[in-house]
Amino acid sequence: MHKMESMDIRHLVVSMSVPIALSMLMSALYNIIDSMFVAGYSQQALLSVSLCYPIQTLMIAIACGIGVGFNTVLARYLGEQKPEMASQSVLNGMLLALISWLLFLAFGFLGSRWFLGLFTQETGVIAQGDAYLKICCGFSFAIFFQITFERIMQATGRPMYNLAIQGTGALINIILDPVFIFTFHLGVAGAAIATVIGQVTAMGLGIWITRRKVPEIHMDIRKFRWDSTLMLRILQIGIPAMVMQAVMSFMSVFMNWILMPFSAMAVSVFSVYIKLQQFVFMIVMGFTNALIPIVSFNFGARRKDRIFPAVRFSLMMATAIMLAGTILFQLIPGPLLAMFNANQDMYAIGIPCLRIISWSFVFAGVSMILCSAFQALGHPGMSLGITLLRELVLLIPMTAILAYLYGLDAGWSAFVITEVICAILSILEWSRVKKQVDLQLA
Repeated sequence: MHKMESMDIRHLVVSMSVPIALSMLMSALYNIIDSMFVAGYSQQALLSVSLCYPIQTLMIAIACGIGVGFNTVLARYLGEQKPEMASQSVLNGMLLALISWLLFLAFGFLGSRWFLGLFTQETGVIAQGDAYLKICCGFSFAIFFQITFERIMQATGRPMYNLAIQGTGALINIILDPVFIFTFHLGVAGAAIATVIGQVTAMGLGIWITRRKVPEIHMDIRKFRWDSTLMLRILQIGIPAMVMQAVMSFMSVFMNWILMPFSAMAVSVFSVYIKLQQFVFMIVMGFTNALIPIVSFNFGARRKDRIFPAVRFSLMMATAIMLAGTILFQLIPGPLLAMFNANQDMYAIGIPCLRIISWSFVFAGVSMILCSAFQALGHPGMSLGITLLRELVLLIPMTAILAYLYGLDAGWSAFVITEVICAILSILEWSRVKKQVDLQLA
């Protein structure tokens, strides 16, 4: 019997979540360290990387969306004892990853300067950002395939290998960042080079582990079979998940437009906040990523007695983690900002920013866990709707109105109002979905 349907549910959730959370923490850590080194190089360099951040987020969102799609399909086929279809879901997912890389390759060389010009006319910022995007987009095949192999480890119940893949890439990036930025005097371009070297290494490790350590998956390109029905299933699940993560990219773009009239420092502060916030949110995302294959597998195996306890326990853990994050941001916002070579302007804007927005964390955790449950149970549209409300539909206009009428501090409070509303909606939707699953698996 597979451990997805036999192991104690709390032990299963923790055993799968912790390695994923650690790997995502490592990812958040190297994003933070990346920005710390860039900020140490110059504030102009930090601004250029901050403006590039939405494109990096979009790349990861598309990679994760494809991963969630075939991860869910893969886990369900494994639960239904259909190994051939499980392998085909991986191969079709890899084709989608390849197509995505080609699109970003074209954008990196044709659209990067245009994109940066939307926010600033400073030639130094545009030149540094252009170099950064060309390198990251040109080698983005690595991040697409790295995430593909990470999702294979999650779907097959091997989270420690997931940790090894992401942790290796992150560690290499952390080591190489100061070398390329300062020793070789490459600045922002050096940060991009260190990033892609780490991603290429992680991708290579993912290929090796999948071939040697995952017997359920036969990754033989010669046996690839285009399956339009399978591809459609992957996209039906993956696109809402993709959009859910991509809205962070669009949210960053809109926030930059809202904040730039106040000051360039406000843009940098918001970018720093996002990096620090990730350090808390990535732990919860470890639980959301583990919850999807657990719920999906047991849904395929018709084990509702394991589905609901898994969701309940994940909610408890997410609430505790987010509460700890709120306390941290309330108590030491100054030292957190100091890691990014903060000056008085950054402290003046950043300390209220961190303290106000962090009150939204607990409510965000509830929405994140329940949205993952919706995806795993075949209701991705619900996840998409709630995420759009959280990141765009409610947040952006509310931030703009409050900020322009009452100042930046009022604008930050829009995050809290939005998350409270979306948490309530998520709980109401979960009550309805739970009744449907009860009837379906009766």
